[in-house]
Amino acid sequence: MKVFITGGSGFVGSHLADRLLGRGDHVLVIDNYETGRRDNLRPHDGLEVVEGSIADGNVVRSLVGDFQPDLIIHAAASYKDPDNWEADVTTNALGTALVAQAAKEAGTERLIYFQTALCYGTNPTEQPVTLTHHLNPDSSYSISKTAGELYLRLSGLDWVSFRLANAYGPRNISGPLPTFFSRLSEGKPCFVMDTRRDFVFIDDMIDAVLMAVDGKGHGTYHLSSGGDVSIKELFDATVGAMGLRLDEPVEVRPRGEDDAFTILLDPTRTRADFDGWTPGTPLAAGVAAAIAYYREFGIDQTYTHLHLPEDEH
Repeated sequence: MKVFITGGSGFVGSHLADRLLGRGDHVLVIDNYETGRRDNLRPHDGLEVVEGSIADGNVVRSLVGDFQPDLIIHAAASYKDPDNWEADVTTNALGTALVAQAAKEAGTERLIYFQTALCYGTNPTEQPVTLTHHLNPDSSYSISKTAGELYLRLSGLDWVSFRLANAYGPRNISGPLPTFFSRLSEGKPCFVMDTRRDFVFIDDMIDAVLMAVDGKGHGTYHLSSGGDVSIKELFDATVGAMGLRLDEPVEVRPRGEDDAFTILLDPTRTRADFDGWTPGTPLAAGVAAAIAYYREFGIDQTYTHLHLPEDEH
């Protein structure tokens, strides 16, 4: 196949590119390197990488029109600054609209998108959250990502939108795991919130996405384990993978009024339409793989689309 990946040097996009190239597909990547890393992709005969922005309609139309992909995987997203609404709406909303329109003009019929579970808001009204839960995005990131998904619905394309649990693993530079690693490596104090989250290892996630690449599914799906672990469990797994012994237990802070205790996504439809897919990587093994990557390649900076307390920066 010929596959065009936006954000292909980022966490999710680069893992997808590797798997597609490994099975013999041809891959064209566009990335502006706002959060993607140049060393996430190695040279390959079947790979072409273009530095650019999906918010540039001329560039997107030219690339898609010339490459004539069988499929577009739209993994590009703006999330590095929760106060940069302009960047969020430009990349996540406008960029998605431009990619969808370029697909239609080039005759590319299928597009795969990645949506955030925060499309339901930080305090969903049911647990686990089903696909029929009302949309209630309440941050610049989630609002703009939800707008992108709505443009896909409008496009008339054959589309799949994966609403994601917390993906983690090698190359991930957002969320608590790389933050814990960075602070522990520098001997800085850490704390964890008294919350729980659904974590899915990147390799398990890519297994499901590749089934969508090959034609399975249409519409919205949850990529989630259907279970959750505490943030303290994630921290303990990080400490264990780093081979550390702490002098005292990590501080556990109560969650804020606007912070959900847990966000569980119901993966029933995904399992039904994707051959019973379910994540199989134990937390300890996934964390160990991520730590091995951080040690080899380092972390220059971590990102989050959330506002953090000053002492967590």
